[in-house]
Amino acid sequence: MQLRYLYVGSSETARDLMAWLALEGASMPWRFQHFGADVAAVSFAAEGSHPAILLADHRPPGSILPIYAVDDPEQLSEHLASSGWEVVAGPLGTPEGPATVLRDPSGTEIALLQVERPSAMEIAYGDPANQHAVRGGDARGADAPRPAPNPHTGTT
Repeated sequence: MQLRYLYVGSSETARDLMAWLALEGASMPWRFQHFGADVAAVSFAAEGSHPAILLADHRPPGSILPIYAVDDPEQLSEHLASSGWEVVAGPLGTPEGPATVLRDPSGTEIALLQVERPSAMEIAYGDPANQHAVRGGDARGADAPRPAPNPHTGTT
C-alpha cells in the first residue's frame, strides 16, 4: 500500500495550481478540462518522495482524499468493510485503473486504486490531438468557461 495521490478540492484550479507550483521542485505533468471538471496534477522533482497532488474543482474546496495504490482494491475493501470501514463508492473506473472509496467510522475517507495503466494521464496529455488537455497558452485556460457535461452521455 503506497500513497500515490492527494486528491485536493479546489474552488479555482488555475489559481491553486499556481500556488502549488511555487513549491520547490513542483511541476505540472498534466491538466485536463473534461466532463465539467478542471483537474491538474502537481508532481515533485524528488519523484517517489511525495505523492502527486491532484487539484480538482469538482471536489469540495479544502477537502483532501488520500489515494493509495494497492494490488487488489476489491479484496482490501472487503477486508476493511469487515473491520468497520464503509464502502462509499466503487469500484469506479479511473484512467489508471479501478478504485474504491471507503470511509472509516469517524468519517475520514480514503481511496484504493489498482494501478493498471500507470502513465495513462501523461500519455493522454502528450497526445497533441487531445482536445481536453490544457497547455500553456491554451485558449481554454483558467478563466474560460467549460462546456457543461451532457447529462445523457457524460460528454461535453
